[in-house]
Amino acid sequence: MPQSSSTKTHDQDPADITGSTLKSQRTKMVNTSDDSEKKSSGKKLKELEVGVPIVYGNVAFWLGKKASEFQSHKWTIYVRGATNEDLGVVVKRVVFQLHSSFNNPTRVVDNPPFELTESGWGEFEIVMTLHFHTDVCDKPLHLYHHLKLYPEDESGALSTKKPVVVESYDEIVFAEPSESFFARVQNHPAVNVPRLPPGLNLPPPVPIEDVDRRKRGDTKDHPLSQLFTNFSEADELLKLTAARQQVQGHIARLRRQLSMVDGQHQQLKPASDL
Repeated sequence: MPQSSSTKTHDQDPADITGSTLKSQRTKMVNTSDDSEKKSSGKKLKELEVGVPIVYGNVAFWLGKKASEFQSHKWTIYVRGATNEDLGVVVKRVVFQLHSSFNNPTRVVDNPPFELTESGWGEFEIVMTLHFHTDVCDKPLHLYHHLKLYPEDESGALSTKKPVVVESYDEIVFAEPSESFFARVQNHPAVNVPRLPPGLNLPPPVPIEDVDRRKRGDTKDHPLSQLFTNFSEADELLKLTAARQQVQGHIARLRRQLSMVDGQHQQLKPASDL
C-alpha cells in the first residue's frame, strides 16, 4: 500500500475528531434505458426531478503504539443517507475498489448499510461505484474518495481517542423519474420528491416496508454515527441555491420581455412624440 509521507509522534490527546470536511455538490443522473425497460417501469415524468442526498467518506482510528507497522489504523469507508436513512430504496449495490495490494481489492456490498472496514497504514484513492435499481437509473455513479488516516496538521500528535473523519455531501438528482420509481419513493424519508403538477395523477404510493426491516439499512444507530457530520444545513443550502437560481432565471426572462415591450412601444410612438 502507498506509504504516507507524514511522520508522527504518538502522544495521547483529549477525545476529539480531526480532519472533518464539508464538501457539497449536486450530481444529475439521466436514464438511458431502452424502450422495453421503460415500459416495465412506466412512463417518464417529464420536468420532474427526484433528489437523494448522500454522504460518503471515511472514519479512521489509530490503533496505538503497540499496533504493527503495516496495520497502524483501522478504517471504515461508507456511503450513507445524509440524514442516516436507508439508501436501499434507491441503491442496489456498491462496489468498493481498493488499492491493488489488498487481498480481493474489488469488494461488493449488496445490502445497506453500504460500508467496508479494513486496516492498514497507507492513504490512497478509493473508487465507490453505486449501482441503482432498474427503475431508478441504468447508469452507475462513480464516487472518488481519498482515504484519510492522518490529521491535516502534521505537527499534531496521533491519538487513539481522536479519529480522523473526512466526508463529502452529494445530492444525486434523477431527472424524469419513472412512474414506478416515483411511486415507490414518494413517501420515503431518504428521498426528496417534488410536488406533482396540477392534473398529473399517479398510482397510489407504494407502502413503505415495515419499520424493523427498514432500520436494518439505516445508519441512525450505527456505532460511528456520533462521528458523522450533520449535513442537513448543506442540504438546505443546496435547495436555497437552486431556488435562487430559478428566481433569477424568472427575473431575467421578465426583464427581456419588458425590454421587448418597451422597444415595441417606442416604435409605435408618433414622430411628434419622439
